[in-house]
Amino acid sequence: MIYETAFVLRTEANEDAIKKAKAIVEDTVKEAKGEILVNDDWGVRQFAQATSKGVQKGNYLYFMYKGDSAINTEIERLFKISEDVLKFIVVRLGEDADQEAIVKAYQNPSHAGKNESGLDAEKEKKMFQKKKSCYFSAKKTAPDWKDPSSYAWLVNEFGKISPARVTGLRPKYQRMATTAIKRGRCMGLISYMSNHVAR
Repeated sequence: MIYETAFVLRTEANEDAIKKAKAIVEDTVKEAKGEILVNDDWGVRQFAQATSKGVQKGNYLYFMYKGDSAINTEIERLFKISEDVLKFIVVRLGEDADQEAIVKAYQNPSHAGKNESGLDAEKEKKMFQKKKSCYFSAKKTAPDWKDPSSYAWLVNEFGKISPARVTGLRPKYQRMATTAIKRGRCMGLISYMSNHVAR
């Protein structure tokens, strides 16, 4: 199976702490005879909403790897006992047979969300809502938790996820969007209280 994990370190973490956190994933995957497919540093980003302890920024790191589910259990255990890891998430992406397509589809959040049509993205999404037609079906795309611009418009100013009768999304895409929003909130990319996204 192919999995991805993203984790957030304290901004005060020095180079040694960053290397140690990366080694958690690299060594665990290597020991389980897995393979790392993508290793990306997203840099320091502002959270959409401060944590309960008032932390407002974090250093994001990302890995995509191939292996079995035992790897995830060990990675999660080590992240939980690390003092430098603020947040983390592990997501199953798909089967080994789809490896090429999955790796090709990966986008760094700093470069994601570019609108190819040249139209203002927000106007375009509102146009689909008015017509009650599914934006993701028409665009042949899907919401991705790493790219808040792909789903932030589905959250109202009070932090509620808009239902399908309002968004016009098909049930499959509404479920995918809800999952993406929850994962984005877990990682501090979108606020729990509003539709404010991280910068």
